[in-house]
Amino acid sequence: MRQIGESFQAPPEFFSSMQSATHVAVLTGSGVSAESGVPTFREAQTGLWAQYDPESLATPEAFRRDPALVWQWYRWRRELIGKAKPNPGHLSLVEMEALIRGYSLITQNVDGLHRLAGSSAVIELHGNIMRTRCTRDGRIIKETSDSSDNLPHCPDCGSLLRPDVVWFGEALPRGSYHEALIAARTCDIFFSIGTSGVVQPAASLALEARATGAIIVEINIDDTPLTQFSDFVFRGTAGNILPSLVNSIKGR
Repeated sequence: MRQIGESFQAPPEFFSSMQSATHVAVLTGSGVSAESGVPTFREAQTGLWAQYDPESLATPEAFRRDPALVWQWYRWRRELIGKAKPNPGHLSLVEMEALIRGYSLITQNVDGLHRLAGSSAVIELHGNIMRTRCTRDGRIIKETSDSSDNLPHCPDCGSLLRPDVVWFGEALPRGSYHEALIAARTCDIFFSIGTSGVVQPAASLALEARATGAIIVEINIDDTPLTQFSDFVFRGTAGNILPSLVNSIKGR
């Protein structure tokens, strides 16, 4: 394992691996969005919402018990996230996508900032907080402008609508997780960026990649459970590390 701080030059063997790679998979977590000012799940609990444990609101049971309260919370979170803009980490991943023949971007974040930055075919493991879906058939539905003060209902079947995110106690969308698993098992290099490495099953993707011989690259400000299994560890924020890495790759 090569551990390198923010003022670094990546070792030659890293660039050799990148140049020969035919498929790179990237997994991003909350650390990437934090640099855009998006509060983490728990950090967002301020003001009126400080009295609530977020895990008591982000559940199917909470929605069945008090859908109006859950929708009020999610609209507040949407307002916070709506003010955020992609940061240099997001933008560097867009550039990386253009440099690699095969590229998969998997994210645990629900803020949609990767798509806003210009990344294509993003695999959103935990959904997207800006989308709304029908509770009956799961179809994505566009909320009407007059639903902000009321419980939104599906215009087709009348069922309640809900945020298109994965709640505690729910499985990941089968299609998204399958895509992520295939990407992990077929990549030459797997990047784990700004993620704690403890939220399952996303945390297992890097080990799936390692089991098939992929090189593991971790970019994080702290050690994680993945650190000991990583071939390269770049210690710092995505916004600092990724622009330097991508510029160096472009220059070779």
